[in-house]
Amino acid sequence: MTADPPRASLPRRQLGRFIRRQREENTSLTQAEVAIQMQWSHSKYSRLERGEPGKVLDRDLTALGEVLEIPEDKVAAMIDLAHQVAEKTWYNTFDDLIRENFDVYMRLETDAHAMGIYRPDLVPGLLQTAEYARALNRIYFPKDSEEEQDRRIALKLQRQNIITRKKSPIGVDLVLHESALHSTVGDTATMAAQLRHLADIGTKPNITIRVLPFKTGFPLGMAVGPFVILDFKPDTKGVAEPTVIYVENFTGDAYLEGEPDVDKYRRAFATIQHSALDVVASRSLLRQVARRDP
Repeated sequence: MTADPPRASLPRRQLGRFIRRQREENTSLTQAEVAIQMQWSHSKYSRLERGEPGKVLDRDLTALGEVLEIPEDKVAAMIDLAHQVAEKTWYNTFDDLIRENFDVYMRLETDAHAMGIYRPDLVPGLLQTAEYARALNRIYFPKDSEEEQDRRIALKLQRQNIITRKKSPIGVDLVLHESALHSTVGDTATMAAQLRHLADIGTKPNITIRVLPFKTGFPLGMAVGPFVILDFKPDTKGVAEPTVIYVENFTGDAYLEGEPDVDKYRRAFATIQHSALDVVASRSLLRQVARRDP
């Protein structure tokens, strides 16, 4: 399944929707007609409305405000949004290590209010211990120096701040297939520490961890790969950004926002949750397997 290129950040998406709404409400202009008046290509303007990456200057937005008959105060708000788009993120110092397009996911992850995660294979990055992550990195990035490996771990640990911080941590609801408990990453000591970490961190009020046991078979009637449901907090007017489904693949990732796709993945996640052990039984299983792998 393929999807349109994702929006890189919430401010960018908000800016695009704001501009589209102003065009539709204030004028009868088409995208192509606006592009002609701005002396832009049609593709450049349509990317702006879709919220896709692209540089836009303050003077361009001022001129666009005149074309779209936007009041001055709203033009100022539009420019403020554009400034937020241009802001640096905490992970910019790791740009050389972040695989192509994964920065898009990291921005969405940082902006999310709650996440539903299904992993049939590995512990997700947000919940990995340093040694578990390091063992995977040494295989996936075999040419990295020790310094680069250390920086990758530092990046991952900083990502995890969103679920461990004291103020407004992101809610995480994870369903992990039992196979991930028995697939050795690193050595048995690494696995035991990782499983104990999951059992411990799952006691936090914002984190729920369930294990989907072998005995449930295939709750959806077929094998389903890893996915994340990212939900965003409503603004002061009660309007929330659209839910995004992140589907991870070896050769490329997909970002789905269409209502049919979102509904399908929500139903799938609900079915998987229903088939999983409850949180107490899951925690007991994690600790039991960890004791087996000292």
